[in-house]
Amino acid sequence: MQTYKRKLETILKADQLCVHYDKHPVLWNVSLEIPKNQMVAIIGPNGAGKSTFVKAVLNLVEPFSGSVNFLEEGCSIAYVPQKESIDWTFPISAFEVVLMGRYGKLGYFKKPKEKDKLDAIKMLDVVGMKTLKDKQINQLSGGQKQRLFIARALMQDPDILFLDEPFTGIDMATEKLIIDVLKKLKDENKTIFIVHHDLRTLRHYFDWVILLNTYLVDSGPIDMVLTKENIEKTFGNTLSLFEEANILSTTHTKGL
Repeated sequence: MQTYKRKLETILKADQLCVHYDKHPVLWNVSLEIPKNQMVAIIGPNGAGKSTFVKAVLNLVEPFSGSVNFLEEGCSIAYVPQKESIDWTFPISAFEVVLMGRYGKLGYFKKPKEKDKLDAIKMLDVVGMKTLKDKQINQLSGGQKQRLFIARALMQDPDILFLDEPFTGIDMATEKLIIDVLKKLKDENKTIFIVHHDLRTLRHYFDWVILLNTYLVDSGPIDMVLTKENIEKTFGNTLSLFEEANILSTTHTKGL
């Protein structure tokens, strides 16, 4: 693994992070530093520990050893999990879901104010769902559901946003809308982490990449990290020649 020294403020640091499930290592000895104000891709094959890394960062799973810390005191964090982890049968409207994103700032036993409700409508508009505010969530399409939970995360006005495979099962128009929203957040000095699966879009979407395959293959600026050697270390023989050609065709020749 290479080390990249850049004059950027570090916002997240992991030190020899290890996570086990039922005594089986899922993440092993991961040490890295991530600078703030980046679009960060978390990449690796199925079972590589990508979602586990996010959950360890968010303290949703307990590390076996090592540590992971945010280095900016008082930063706010929002998390959009995979769609499969959400109960879509719960009787609640799109508007109510987005409004829930404000509850953490309201405190116990306090009701949303008119401004909170207007902000929820605004966030629905940002993700192109204002006209669907009264729809029950089980009536929404896959792409609409994903946009809905991004709107809820935006209601928290986070400094750091984590999304676990937000583009799975959605059309390209919805993906473009979501990525445009996220890039605007980055322009507002936010840091975005995305567990991502489409390697062909990496260079178009991201500034920084974390390559995982249980252990950390590499982490750094995408122009430096996305090399043929690192791709082979990360994915081994699981990529088809067509997929690898597509990735490398959008990768600078430096380091290949």
